[in-house]
Amino acid sequence: MGILAWIVFGLLAGVVAKVIMPGSDPGGWIITILIGIAGAVVGGWIGTQIGFGDVSGFNLKSFGIAVGGALLLLFGYRVIAK
Repeated sequence: MGILAWIVFGLLAGVVAKVIMPGSDPGGWIITILIGIAGAVVGGWIGTQIGFGDVSGFNLKSFGIAVGGALLLLFGYRVIAK
């Protein structure tokens, strides 16, 4: 996927992660969206490393991997920020 696709995919993953894991974050929605973008990349990397598959375009499996990565990073951000 191209960088623009990763940004859009991460944006959506960040919003979904914020809905799944609500709460007050020190950075608000902007930081959550940035975490979503990074989470999409991290989730894709982790998914590839453990053999779950790679992120290959806009499909449900790739979106699940991106949301999982965003949730992981959002959780880590909350632990570190507090």
